[in-house]
Amino acid sequence: MQNIKENIQRLVTDNISEIIDLRRYLHANPELSFKEINTSKFVCNYLSNLGIDYKKNIAGTGIVAILTGKDSEGDIIALRADMDALPIKEDTGLEFKSVNEGVMHACGHDAHTASLLGVAKILNAMRDNWNGIVYLIFQPGEELLPGGAKLMIDEGIFDKGEPSLIIGQHVLPEMETGKVGFCSGRYMASCDEIYITVSGGGGHGAMPHRTIDTVLISSHIVVALQQIVSRRADTRIPTVLSIGRIEGLGATNIIPSEVNMQGTFRTMDEEWRSDAHEHIVKMCESISSSMGATCNVEIKKGYPALINSKKYTNILSELSKDFLGEDSVLTMDKRMTAEDFAYFSQKYPSVFYRFGVGSESVGMNNKLHSPNFILDERSLEVSVSNMAWLTIKLLSDNKKI
Repeated sequence: MQNIKENIQRLVTDNISEIIDLRRYLHANPELSFKEINTSKFVCNYLSNLGIDYKKNIAGTGIVAILTGKDSEGDIIALRADMDALPIKEDTGLEFKSVNEGVMHACGHDAHTASLLGVAKILNAMRDNWNGIVYLIFQPGEELLPGGAKLMIDEGIFDKGEPSLIIGQHVLPEMETGKVGFCSGRYMASCDEIYITVSGGGGHGAMPHRTIDTVLISSHIVVALQQIVSRRADTRIPTVLSIGRIEGLGATNIIPSEVNMQGTFRTMDEEWRSDAHEHIVKMCESISSSMGATCNVEIKKGYPALINSKKYTNILSELSKDFLGEDSVLTMDKRMTAEDFAYFSQKYPSVFYRFGVGSESVGMNNKLHSPNFILDERSLEVSVSNMAWLTIKLLSDNKKI
């Protein structure tokens, strides 16, 4: 295995300038969710130049490339990268900043895509060192419901057989460049959007007895909803319910006839998630009814919880230690953010891990989804080499993983 490790490191060193150029092109030319037309063409052209077969136009702009090792009878692994950008005006001052006004790769998807293209080149060059099949998933629309992962799964993307494992990776700005992090089991939350409309007879603020005070009723609802988290949720299940927007277009002396609220509900258990939705609706409706108003509640179901395979998380973590060193592999906490990679994790054994992109040169407090987000491009050496190492190591034997 030492020769394999050295060969991967050599190939990455020889190609890192190209991989950085790929990332910079993608960063300068971001496209919104499900509109990744030129990004998809760029990926296809690169794969074609490597002589790698692929299927395109999956879920619109998605691509699945297929690589076969020296023995196609080996196991099957899928590797996934997302391609879409965010509706954010970039303010980084980078020479290769976005040329598409109001669109920015502020979540590292440019690095994810460039990394997977780099992995494709390494795996292609080292076919004699591994067996089986590797799917390379270039996914659209991670940032927008219903999520490109779900749509790709629904269309059917695994023509050569179902994978035994799907691996994804994501940038983490608060983690130092050169390190990776794993979390076994429950890792990221489901995410649902809550829309509440409280309706009643508004009126003069000086005569509240002649109105149905939608603002007061909405205030009761906001406070009462927290009881779902503190008194209904199993304390062992992470749960968040936040109301982020309240709009009642009244005035200093006007009680509005309608108040609209928006929020998010997140958890890590699908059964509790379903029960909680019922509690939210009942609570909003009962409070409104008891105070003379009507209430409409709409809950848009978003991504499910992301559950990492405990077996494979342990395996990949140990393999990463073999490649990067013990001190470069961290154990991470759960996060209440969401990722549509969760759809893969609900259907197949999966591992979604992080690679650090922070450093003194770019800072350790860069925030994802920020117009100022910058990553340390040296991180691409790790994102490419470690993922290639994990894949080859897992597929280097004829035994099933």
